[in-house]
Amino acid sequence: MLIMKFENDVEAVDSLKKAYENLTKEIQKVIIGQDKIIKDVVISLFSNGHCLLVGVPGLAKTLLVNTIAQVLGLQYKRIQFTPDLMPSDIIGTEILDENRQFKFIKGPLFANFILADEINRTPPKTQAALLEAMQERSITTTGTHYELDKPFFVLATQNPIEQEGTYPLPEAQLDRFMFNIWFDYPSFKDEVSIVKNTTSNIETSLNTILTADEIIFYQNLIRKIPVNDNVVEYAVKLVSKTRPNTENAHNLANQYLNWGAGPRASQYLIIGAKTHAVLNGKYSPDIEDVKAVALPILRHRIVKNYKAEAENITIEKIIEDLLK
Repeated sequence: MLIMKFENDVEAVDSLKKAYENLTKEIQKVIIGQDKIIKDVVISLFSNGHCLLVGVPGLAKTLLVNTIAQVLGLQYKRIQFTPDLMPSDIIGTEILDENRQFKFIKGPLFANFILADEINRTPPKTQAALLEAMQERSITTTGTHYELDKPFFVLATQNPIEQEGTYPLPEAQLDRFMFNIWFDYPSFKDEVSIVKNTTSNIETSLNTILTADEIIFYQNLIRKIPVNDNVVEYAVKLVSKTRPNTENAHNLANQYLNWGAGPRASQYLIIGAKTHAVLNGKYSPDIEDVKAVALPILRHRIVKNYKAEAENITIEKIIEDLLK
């Protein structure tokens, strides 16, 4: 696909919707019954955000990431997070070369597409090594600043924190993720299809759908999508409702939350709404597009208090009520 052929932004937006359809169709050759999750991951990619996939082992989180990596023309690296992983293992380290000069050997973080597998099985010190890369798209080590190649996309998988050997992600780390996406067990019908496909000798070949340059082009295109003021105000007001004991706080926030989402949530709601609108054939987002991306954006940015725990009130229920 030659992205320079577009005469105007409308044509480019139409081509993005087509590219999304082709991308989804290719991913669905391998991933069965996770259409909403696939769409959210693709929205995050085109929005230039990062994704956190949460679920118990065995629900194809890693398979989804590997499949997406195959259909994107990006340099891909997988980092398996373990309790003994050190920051230098992912950033890189200095060694003495044959001339007795220090030479920096780049770690796996120097790639376009990073799978941070089981990110919460490593201590916070190593988790924090991702912070600058995720926010600034750069790495500073031993006094030297390195710019990362674009696009740069981190897709992390996480086991539920109730499991053995896990460390909760710091709030600063969680806030770097645009989406927090929960994997659930497949339906009976989908699981039958999964078992049939994975216990036979059928091999699935995947085609590359988008290149790095095309992804960057579409990420820049999303930024140019116009948004009405009322949609921006709705997004900011929604985020303000989550902040307990503030001027715009919702009664639910005052009752059940320790603290709410920050301004980054408002930014992600708008950029996510833009992408959601385009993928659904619209040229500008409306309030429904904001609502469509609100749950995975807000889920990891608001914290319940003891009263919510005692009354078994879930974060999802609170967000659902805030959207009404």
